Amino acid sequence: MSSALRNIAIIAHVDHGKTTLVDQLFRQSGTFRDNQRVEERAMDSNDLEKERGITILAKPTSVVWNDLRINIVDTPGHADFGAEVERILSMVDGVILLVDSSEGAMPQTKFVTGKALGLGLKPIVVVNKIDRPDGRHVEVLDEVFDLFVALEADDEQLDFPVLYASGRNGYASSDPDAREGTLEPLFELIRDHVPAPGLDENAEFAMLATLLDRDNFLGRILTGRIESGKLEVGMPIKALDVNGKQIEAGRATKVFAYDGLERVPVETAKAGDIVAIAGLTIATVSNTLCAPEVSEPIAASEIDPPTLSMTFSVNDSPYAGREGDKVQSRVIRDRLEREAETNVAIRITESAERDAFEVAGRGELQLGVLIENMRREGFELSISRPRVLFRDGPDGREEPYETVVVDVDDEFSGTVVDKMAQRKAELTDMRPSGGGKTRIIFSAPSRGLIGYHGEFLSDTRGTGIMNRLFEKYGPHKGKIEGRQNGVLISMEQGEAQAYALNMIEERGVLFVKPGEKLYEGMIIGENAKPQDMEVNPLKSKQLTNFRASGKDEGIRLTPPRRMTLEQAIAYIQNDELVEVTPQSIRLRKRYLDPHERKRHARKNED
Repeated sequence: MSSALRNIAIIAHVDHGKTTLVDQLFRQSGTFRDNQRVEERAMDSNDLEKERGITILAKPTSVVWNDLRINIVDTPGHADFGAEVERILSMVDGVILLVDSSEGAMPQTKFVTGKALGLGLKPIVVVNKIDRPDGRHVEVLDEVFDLFVALEADDEQLDFPVLYASGRNGYASSDPDAREGTLEPLFELIRDHVPAPGLDENAEFAMLATLLDRDNFLGRILTGRIESGKLEVGMPIKALDVNGKQIEAGRATKVFAYDGLERVPVETAKAGDIVAIAGLTIATVSNTLCAPEVSEPIAASEIDPPTLSMTFSVNDSPYAGREGDKVQSRVIRDRLEREAETNVAIRITESAERDAFEVAGRGELQLGVLIENMRREGFELSISRPRVLFRDGPDGREEPYETVVVDVDDEFSGTVVDKMAQRKAELTDMRPSGGGKTRIIFSAPSRGLIGYHGEFLSDTRGTGIMNRLFEKYGPHKGKIEGRQNGVLISMEQGEAQAYALNMIEERGVLFVKPGEKLYEGMIIGENAKPQDMEVNPLKSKQLTNFRASGKDEGIRLTPPRRMTLEQAIAYIQNDELVEVTPQSIRLRKRYLDPHERKRHARKNED
């Protein structure tokens, strides 16, 4: 029966049409009824994924076409979520690489594609958006071939089949000039090109847990592909870690298979099926779930270690509790512990500070996504500057390094090399990549990369592409210079006045506009000089009986610089915090009172 089953993963760059194509696969296989109201981009299930167009959570889905069940696994493309990629690809037997007919193969897809080819999976290439007027499918296929060669694909993988598709219009064809039809050719190619799982159904039950989820009623739910044997509801099972040590034993109280986007309960499942199991309380990702008789774990990649940590603390600003309803440390702790339970790359510890928690993760984006989700749920938090996690090595203190692959226009390469050298990065490779672009590869300490991405985009006028990948722990690189400029700090609490901001604007760049509520110790702008400066943004014009020669209407302020959450976190120094509420992102000094600030600054100098 397993010959009527195919497990595939879809790899695509942001906005190349992966989710739209999967929507059409659902519709044309009859997974959705014709009259069923279906959300656009069904696979991007949470609000943040829809807004940013990135896949954060890898989700299995399933379609049935002519008695053939096809399990489709979405893959996260960003290296911050890379801890999941290798395990997810162990569930599938083939991959579809989806590329835009105009943009072609993008470096971001290289990370997942490289992992897939390394595992020996056979790729199918789909050139999407073939009806774009600026499409260049011939060059795009050459780029894909070059990418596969660079990733050391074998001859069989290089002999990949190609389809030309328009996910939005719901057709695929081997003819690049086709402009109508159905996705039938894609279904047929999956059936003929992707091998069936071919696993032993008669052996003892064993599966590798690759995804972790939580349900309020069922508790911990572990998803993976059954590698051998059969699983029945109520069957005794146990969990082994990567070294074969038993973690816990229990029963499979519920077994779910996937039908479209839904998890549906089933009584039995067999080798090759992708299922979710409830019943265990401690087992996690990378553990082997198996029958009591099994003693050998399935080989699994270790979970990448967290390399970055931030302090999440209770918001203690004068405006605390005005915009959010979840402000107590107990509520914040519960929410963080819930996150750590399902997100294996995050670690939570109590901080030495009062009402504060250390949250360690894989990178700024991953922690930024967690903070953004929390503020949408009504939380108010104070967030510290990210710090890298050091460890003690045989030769002293070690810090995490990352491999940084940069693709830039030739004219900007000198600036990027110079900026990276200031951040203690070592140049390991530099070569032209065609089309007036240069590819530069660095080995850089993670510490030096905090906050660089925004500067990098400015330096390359938005055309540069940067990919980062955890490389190793290496020797500590010493002091790395931080932000060059000081900040403008409010001395008063109240509403900002245009008259005062007009005077302050000569000193630097403003972050606020007239009428905004400010408080003492809040950062309202960037000073043009390296020192911090306290200013009074509430000062208004003295009114007299005489008519002033200069009218207030003549004040014209430059629009303030607004920062996104990630930019704000990357911008602050160690003595500063980001205040995050459902409606606002404010920058502030850690100590709002100027005397206390000076006292702590002196203590740190000593």
